Amino acid sequence: MKKTTLDKEEIGLSKSLESEEWVSDLTEKEKKQYEEYAQYSLNKQRRINIQITERDLMKIRAKAIEEGIPYQSLISMIIHKYNEGKVSINQ
Repeated sequence: MKKTTLDKEEIGLSKSLESEEWVSDLTEKEKKQYEEYAQYSLNKQRRINIQITERDLMKIRAKAIEEGIPYQSLISMIIHKYNEGKVSINQ
């Protein structure tokens, strides 16, 4: 996984956020609304279509049956783990 380096300004901003120097000027109602927007956008699921070989699909379905979950959920979990850096394609 690639490490990010911050410049001096970014380091200063990061430290000020961590030390809670920033104060929100939003009302409680506005905060709640933005929290709802964020929650919705993070949990929103999208439907996609992919091309996959019959052989690979059958193997994924078999693994999903072993795990006791739907095969679409297994595919989604694999993609999520890859995005989180828990699975690498260079293994």
